This record gives sequence, structure tokens and C-alpha cells, in this order.
Amino acid sequence: MPQELLGCDFCKFVNYEDSDDFYLYEMGTNKCEPLYSYEHLVKNRIIIHFVLNGKGILRLNGKQYDVGPHQIFLIPQDTRTFYQADAEEPWEYIWFHIGGPKIPLILKEAGLTPSHPVYTPVACADKIEALAKDILDNYTRQYYCVGTLYKICDYMIENSKAKQEDDYDSSLLYVKNVISYIQLKYSEHVKIENIAISLGLNRSYLTRLFKEATGYSLQEYLLTYRMKMAIKLLSENKLSVAEIAEAVGYTDTFTFSKAFKRHFHQSPSSCKGIDYSIATGMLGIARANILSPKS
Repeated sequence: MPQELLGCDFCKFVNYEDSDDFYLYEMGTNKCEPLYSYEHLVKNRIIIHFVLNGKGILRLNGKQYDVGPHQIFLIPQDTRTFYQADAEEPWEYIWFHIGGPKIPLILKEAGLTPSHPVYTPVACADKIEALAKDILDNYTRQYYCVGTLYKICDYMIENSKAKQEDDYDSSLLYVKNVISYIQLKYSEHVKIENIAISLGLNRSYLTRLFKEATGYSLQEYLLTYRMKMAIKLLSENKLSVAEIAEAVGYTDTFTFSKAFKRHFHQSPSSCKGIDYSIATGMLGIARANILSPKS
């Protein structure tokens, strides 16, 4: 029997952050009462709702949207958002809290953005909803859940009204190339200037482009990725702290240890052999810490 929580029919907190680009934090379903409403201001995460039946409204950035069966609506990060079930035909939906640097890019390819927060598939709505239900049925399987979310995103992109094959946004390609570059070169002495040069772009332009697309600055993403790989290596407990520091691109152990402790509030040595399921949950703490004002 699924776990029941007040205010929804099913809710699970999973904190799946093992993927480099796509994180799944929480999932649930809700068959709403008439005029049931909720207001969100979500930090560092995105929520997507899959409306199975019924209808309601979404208010975001001073605009109101009518949302009905088989549509998907977005709750962007760091944006106050209100939504309410209809009085006569209240909606039933599946929702996922997701995050990661590629999420805004993937959703933008599908045409789902803060300025266009409601998605209507031109086909395959039944397949998208079946996949969403499949995730709920298999919520204990991290890789299955994340892999199925990728499938959903692929269906969304392929069946989007906003898709224009001949007018692909080149800025998204630049951002994807930056992410690939960092994931390939993070163990080396990476310079933002060199990334910009490799793409033939001005550094300030690339920095702004990346921030707008992902919510991360280039330095934040590089740091977050290095911390992710460091916690993975520490959990394996095969290398010394000094070897791990070098493996993730630090020239000295002291600088690495200082950066690690600033993000996780623990020393690298205290995390050696840590259960990786716990370690992945710590990555959300790192994300929050790099975005908080420095003292």
C-alpha cells in the first residue's frame, strides 16, 4: 500500500542525485478536492505536474493559465507560483521535484519554460502519463526512475508544438558543449577563458548564457561537479584524500579540503567509506551552499 501523506494521495522523498545532469528529489500524486490550492516558492529545484484528468489554473509572473487533462505545467525555481483545482472538475495529477544543470535545457527544448509554463503534447500523451505512473510504481529503483524521466523528456521534445528542427536554438548547443567540456576536463586545470576560446565566444557572453540556461555560473557548475566526483571517490574508499584532490582537479590537498568542508560542512576524511545513497543526498546541501551569500 503506498505511503499516504496529508494533502496528497502518495508522496515519496527519494533524493536521487547520482546522475550528473538530472536529479529526482521527490514524487507524488494528488486527486484534489474542489478549489484545492497551493502556493510555491521553490529554491534550487523545479516541479513538473502531469495532469491526468480534471482542470485548474496556474498563476505565474502576473499571468494566469488554464490547464486541463493531459497537459503538463511547470513550477520554476525561485519563482512564486500559485495553482488551484477547478470547482466543478478538480484535477488529478502526478508531480516530480527535479533538478540538475541540464533540466532547464531539456525542458526548453520541449518548449516548457517560465514564460511558457504549460505544455501540450501533439501526440503520445498516454505514453507520457504511463511512464510517469511507472516511475511511481518503481520509486525504489534510482536508475530506473531517472532513466524513465529521460524517456518522458524525449517524448516531450519529440511531441512538442514548440519544436522547430530548422531553427534550433544555438545557445542551447553552446551550453551543452560547456557541460560536456567540464565533465571531460574537470580533473585538469580548467579555465573559463579556455572554455570560451574553444567555443569561439566572448567569456562574459558565455558566462551570461550559461547562467540564464542552467541557473549555475560556470564556476559554480565546475565546483559542483568536482564535489560530486569527490564524494563518489570518497564513498569508494580506495584513494587517499590527497589522491582524490588531484583526481578532481586540485593542485593541493589543503585547498581541496577547504572547498569540500565549505560545501558539505564535513571534512573529506570524515566522508571516506560513506554510503553513497547518503552521499548523493549531500549534494543538494552543496548546491544550496554555493548559492548562499559568502560570509
